Amino acid sequence: MAATWFLYIVRSHDASLYTGITTDVARRLQEHAGAGSKPGARYLRARKQLSLVYSVALGDRSLASKAEWRVKRLSKAAKETLVKQAPDAASLLAQLALDQNA
Repeated sequence: MAATWFLYIVRSHDASLYTGITTDVARRLQEHAGAGSKPGARYLRARKQLSLVYSVALGDRSLASKAEWRVKRLSKAAKETLVKQAPDAASLLAQLALDQNA
């Protein structure tokens, strides 16, 4: 059985946003915070007080990676709008012009 991949966005104490993908959001947040055997992203190592501001299940790794790539290229304002709207998977993929069945 294939794992479900999630796209997530974390806000740090300096209000910056970090986007990533994982199969276990809670575990990955712990890793970013310095707990766990796998190190968190280099970008987040110096940033503390991380909070999960958005998470959505997207299915397979390929689709999650494509969505991550597109979200990372959004402006900060567009990411803030995304966090505020918190779209479901279908709406997010439509906004990013990704086909869920591709």
